[in-house]
Amino acid sequence: MSARLTAAALTTLTAAQAVAAAVVASRLARGRDRLPPLRPRAPDPRTTLSVVIPARNEEHRIGPCLRAVLADPAVREVIVVDDRSGDGTARLAESLGATVVTGAPLPAGWVGKQWALRQGVAAARGEVVVTLDADTRPAPGLFGALAAALGGRDLVSVGPRFVCDGPLEQALHAAFLATLVYRSGPIGPAVPPPPHRVVANGQCMAFRRAPMVAADAFARVRDRMTDDVALARHLAAQGWAVAFLDASGLLEVDMHESPAELWREWGRSLPLRDVTGPGRQAADLAVIWLTAGLPVLRLVAGRPSKLDVGLLAVRWLLAGALRGSYTRAGAGVWLSPLLDPAAAWRLTQATVRPVRTWRGRSYPTAATVSRGRSHATGAAVSRGLARPAPPAAGGEASPGERPAPPDRSAAR
Repeated sequence: MSARLTAAALTTLTAAQAVAAAVVASRLARGRDRLPPLRPRAPDPRTTLSVVIPARNEEHRIGPCLRAVLADPAVREVIVVDDRSGDGTARLAESLGATVVTGAPLPAGWVGKQWALRQGVAAARGEVVVTLDADTRPAPGLFGALAAALGGRDLVSVGPRFVCDGPLEQALHAAFLATLVYRSGPIGPAVPPPPHRVVANGQCMAFRRAPMVAADAFARVRDRMTDDVALARHLAAQGWAVAFLDASGLLEVDMHESPAELWREWGRSLPLRDVTGPGRQAADLAVIWLTAGLPVLRLVAGRPSKLDVGLLAVRWLLAGALRGSYTRAGAGVWLSPLLDPAAAWRLTQATVRPVRTWRGRSYPTAATVSRGRSHATGAAVSRGLARPAPPAAGGEASPGERPAPPDRSAAR
């Protein structure tokens, strides 16, 4: 009897793995029609462009970013929103020539980055706004390329080239990155995915200022830890043209200082938990375990099936494709498939036990945000049922209608 049950369980597992493999294959197949990577573009003198950098205790990282941005002729102004830093972030930014906006106290129900971005975009004067994280390193021509990419689009975010210190950090990073590709497909799909599968990278985003301010878009995702994906999915659902493009030749990012920090910080947001429903979360976890985690575990145990071998071959092919996502791609990228079980475990852990802390702040879940008008309005905004008023310093969003898609013809 037990032998029959075991055989039935193995048959079921094999069938589930085959289905998961088909799902991953269909997603990876989108890479055949990817849009080309962004190329350097000279600035259009008719377009005014502002760069907004939210910063909290970034004195040790923001210098190279600011120097590169301030040297780019496409940039009209550089705004650093000092989000209540306890170090010399504001002093350094000001000394290098950036305009420093001192962040207002964080209101209840807001995550710090969205609050800082809202203030920075409100202060900007450019027709086009590019937001950057402090750990980015833009190359000449990036801002001209981003402004050009907005032709026919409303929100553009880009994938960079990552800087990793050592093979272990690179291997873990590439294993984490592979889980995103398996769930969402390669970067730059020619055909936009449905809104619930849209992804974005908040390290670098570009948009026209006027419609973003009119929609008060950052207020709509005020309580989301995965703010970039939440923003992109919300706007895509409202009819905005959203794109995630490859800018690996124009942007570098040094995200983390050690494998431990990478495990803790990126692993925290990797599941996209607060922008993905429970059913899809469970399905995503199943796909990752069955197609990435299980084959490696069976390989180590010396009992891989033919399907496991095929999946491992696909994963190593993906590792080769991911080499272009790293500044110094080495052994770490090739070894990354061996860390897929660890990546699957971290994804599971962060899904089951989410952490809502960032840069010394702890945030309540959306369900426990302060009661009263602030909470009620924030909940309506996050569901897209309310249109907040344009931002004012320290102000709150007010009810209204959903945002209409921007008139891109008028903007051009």
